[in-house]
Amino acid sequence: MKMSFALTLCLLATPAVADPAPVQRRGDQVEAFEARRQGKILPLREIESRVVPQIRGAQYLGVELDGYSGIYTLKFLRDGNVIWVDVDGRSGQILRRTGH
Repeated sequence: MKMSFALTLCLLATPAVADPAPVQRRGDQVEAFEARRQGKILPLREIESRVVPQIRGAQYLGVELDGYSGIYTLKFLRDGNVIWVDVDGRSGQILRRTGH
């Protein structure tokens, strides 16, 4: 019993290692902002207004932007199934859709 209590104390006292993901996400946000500012990609609101109405009966969960390729990936949920829609950020054209 003392051993597991001591182990618990050691684990609690050990500092957490920072997740590098927020740094990467921040970089992606800066790239996306710059691409939008320079007119290289369409605004997110425009992409959403084109795509969201096409995915009827699904709940829109959010979006990610690959700053390198300029592809927006919109995520939806319908009847427990996840639907991913990749959209070209330059033209607004749907490139592919996965899920039901």
